[in-house]
Amino acid sequence: MINLVINGREVKAERGRTVLEVARDAGIHIPTLCNHESLPPYAACRFCIVEVTYKGATRYRASCIYPVDEGMEVKTHSERVLKIRRILAELMLARCPESDVIRDIAYDVGVGSCRFERPRGEKSPCRTCGACKIREEMRLAPTDGMPSSFVSKGGCILCGMCVRLCDDVMKIGALAFEGRGERRRVTTPFRTPSEFCISCGACSSICPTGAIELLRIRAQHPTPIPSEFDQGLANRKPIYTPFPQAVPRVPVIDKETCVNFKTGGCKVCEYSCQTQAIDHTMQDTIEEIEVGNIILATGWELFDCAKIPQYGYGRLANVFTNMEFERLCNAAGPTNGRIVLRDGKTEPKEIAVIHCVGSRDVRHNEYCSAVCCMAALKFGHLVLERTNAKCYSFYIDMRTNQKGYEEFYQRLLEEGMIFIRGKVAEVTDAARKPGEEGKLIVQVEDTLVGKQQRIPVDMVVLMGALQPQADAKELGLKVGISCSAAGWYTERHPKLDPVATMTDGVFVAGVCQGAKDIPASVAQGAAAAARIQGMITKGEVMIEPIVASIDEEACSGCRICNNVCPYKAIEFDQEKEVSRVITALCKGCGTCVAACPGGVITGAHFSNAQICAEIEGILWDAAGGNGSAKVGKVETAGVA
Repeated sequence: MINLVINGREVKAERGRTVLEVARDAGIHIPTLCNHESLPPYAACRFCIVEVTYKGATRYRASCIYPVDEGMEVKTHSERVLKIRRILAELMLARCPESDVIRDIAYDVGVGSCRFERPRGEKSPCRTCGACKIREEMRLAPTDGMPSSFVSKGGCILCGMCVRLCDDVMKIGALAFEGRGERRRVTTPFRTPSEFCISCGACSSICPTGAIELLRIRAQHPTPIPSEFDQGLANRKPIYTPFPQAVPRVPVIDKETCVNFKTGGCKVCEYSCQTQAIDHTMQDTIEEIEVGNIILATGWELFDCAKIPQYGYGRLANVFTNMEFERLCNAAGPTNGRIVLRDGKTEPKEIAVIHCVGSRDVRHNEYCSAVCCMAALKFGHLVLERTNAKCYSFYIDMRTNQKGYEEFYQRLLEEGMIFIRGKVAEVTDAARKPGEEGKLIVQVEDTLVGKQQRIPVDMVVLMGALQPQADAKELGLKVGISCSAAGWYTERHPKLDPVATMTDGVFVAGVCQGAKDIPASVAQGAAAAARIQGMITKGEVMIEPIVASIDEEACSGCRICNNVCPYKAIEFDQEKEVSRVITALCKGCGTCVAACPGGVITGAHFSNAQICAEIEGILWDAAGGNGSAKVGKVETAGVA
């Protein structure tokens, strides 16, 4: 540690650090435009100049690159330093009069007027003179047609940070300097829109004056990355946290959009991480872990509402799915809980909620999704609470059959939600009557009054069905359990054992076993955890005595039994080239016994000799009790 004096204060600092860094740590503000954590400092703007007295000599140095030393005395706001900054502020105002950043710095150093004219001939305005009425918009392209990035109202100060970031950090090379003196500018190679640019936006994010115009670098807008958690209603970055309650709560990097995996550059996140927790060279690894029990809680996926084209999802802008509307209503969502249309501004005046989209439908899913009615009621309550909009509910049957659910339904009736019983036929934007222009028209048959209705609304919310995961059957085969025709995992018994499966040690919890709401999912998850804890506490588990066994001396190693066993209870010994039954997994179903071509597999208590003995016992009395009945004979004594 070394000692120095900054503005009359004694400060301790580590050797090798710059004056700017030490001053910031001490709470002393030094203005700068070209200092960024992603780039090494190089004193381009000179705003950070300070007065340094060291070993009897006084000099003026750029604090962002000048290292501290023992006995050094620094003045950051002496009169000479302020005079230099005023001159720099005037020069930059002449070049970039519309930049709010430059005006703020000029105001801070006391520049009340600008003595210089801007390059385009107009007197440069400043922050305090009151003559800041810009009479023309800066053109998208310069008059000579040369592609340039400093065409926005911010104005380029030629600091070069965008060029250095694009070349040295991002390793893309889409920007470069060209020309000298007044004609010096930032441009693209060969003065044409760059094919190297990947629209990452790094140049615009680092520009101190906001001068970067990406459309001058590449003739297309940056490609947004839709947020999966926000259902595409908002965008995310290549490095992001999947959702707020993620466990573990650790950001992840999207390889498909990360610049480092495309160009080998950037690594800004790795350099700025103080704990050095980011390593772009890491590779995916597969670990095999032996466990005694498995809980399947893979959840569900939303029905693709575009499969019902008459409802207009994906074609009509203001048709939302229930998950999209859920994020729209959430206070932490993309609109901070404001219920608005796709434009992000307009508040709807009429909202329609359509039940059973994809469920209770023989063309898609015949089952009821169980949660749609209550979710629709919740949406209606939020709409009536937060907006002045009318809310319509189009339902087939209202299924509010849990504790407190019917009371909530009655509450919505009192709040003014309009319920129409009938299956919606179509959602269209084709207006037929006055007042339907610019609206979404819900065509429905009201079965309670027995007539067709056309109801114009601003927003439609589709209550999509709950569906099993697309790979549910594949995962079920891996763990040795079956699925229903709809794709839900099959439990051992729907009433007596709803969390266990036919494979010991494999349990199901939540919606993967069938459509259910949050309370039921929580209860089932707790039940599955309790069952496993009970097995762990017991230490030993009793298994059924009916298991298969293989005569290894007679086994030919054909592996047919390995392939047909539904419980994966047969393993193959590569060294001895024979199959062997895992007793703890075997359920005694007999599939392997029937499939074995050599007949070397027998089921306990169900061998041929045992079955013949049972038949003889059954026929003993029928033969008159003399024991003369013999299995396998054509005639049996005492039997006609």
